[in-house]
Amino acid sequence: MHRKTLKRLALSIAVVAAIIVAAVGVAAVGNDYRFTQTAVQIPMGVGHLEGVLTTPRQGEAKGLVVVVHGDAAVEATQDGLYFPWFEGAADAGWATLSWSKPGVGGSSGNWLDQSMDDRAAEVSAAIDWALGEQQVPTDRIILWGASQAGWVVPKVVAERDDIDGVVAVGTAINWLSQGRYNLLAELDRRGATTAERDQAIAESDRVRELLARGASYDEYLAVTTEQSPMSADRWAFVGRNAKADATDDLRAAATREIPVLLMVGLHDRNVDVGETEKVYRDVFGTALTVKSFDSAHSMARPIVEDNAVVGTTVGLLWPRALLAPDVIDGYRDFLREIG
Repeated sequence: MHRKTLKRLALSIAVVAAIIVAAVGVAAVGNDYRFTQTAVQIPMGVGHLEGVLTTPRQGEAKGLVVVVHGDAAVEATQDGLYFPWFEGAADAGWATLSWSKPGVGGSSGNWLDQSMDDRAAEVSAAIDWALGEQQVPTDRIILWGASQAGWVVPKVVAERDDIDGVVAVGTAINWLSQGRYNLLAELDRRGATTAERDQAIAESDRVRELLARGASYDEYLAVTTEQSPMSADRWAFVGRNAKADATDDLRAAATREIPVLLMVGLHDRNVDVGETEKVYRDVFGTALTVKSFDSAHSMARPIVEDNAVVGTTVGLLWPRALLAPDVIDGYRDFLREIG
């Protein structure tokens, strides 16, 4: 090989190596979080839940934030996506308890076997466990719940007298209304034709009718045209919870007169946050603080949800930047105001 070619090749290799080293360095800094994490195991009936407890690196924690997941098979840290939330709480002087859903990450059971009442009982049992553990700071307890947790958190608050505040992130009010909102929003995003919209809505109506009469999984398969239809477990889960509506539980929770922070994304295609905000304001009155962000449903910047390459790159190198500006600041400020 020519000597000049060898030099150019060597230079190219050096440049690539420098870029890789720089990227690794950035990723190391970007993934260094200001909290201490400890694995915990929470007894739950005949099984257990695998979880994590995060605490501030310095000083005693003022209390405990209990994480209540949204939908899907979520492990304790949501594969690291919860780390900015854990850090925000730690910066405010709070510990955080989170666990993998039943059947996920070593936890016993199957989360798809649960109703929203089951989920609330699970959260309450985890709080009772925490209260009995000396290493878990429980002087004050905050519930942090996202999305589907909107049907879980109010039940827990209404049934207990030791919850000191709530952070509701992109929560919905009515299960079926939320599903219809999401369907229409996704059709709009895809630029669906009138015929495509009519077909999707008609199929959705047929599925809703099946859910209303408790139809079998086979009946659902005969109706759906989805390329990836729900599994049998998922169909049973949806059937078990499709009538969920948070309104009555929210009213019961409001009698506790505790501060509530509602965090909503202005680009949320999953939940009608306008409806959620209206109901929450009507129910909680002056106890409610609403903070809106230039974000998607998950509080992430819209671009990282809509562009897989951008999302993956940001997630690897600087995962804090996945969330929209001021999201963690708003969360941290709320915790500081409480204690």
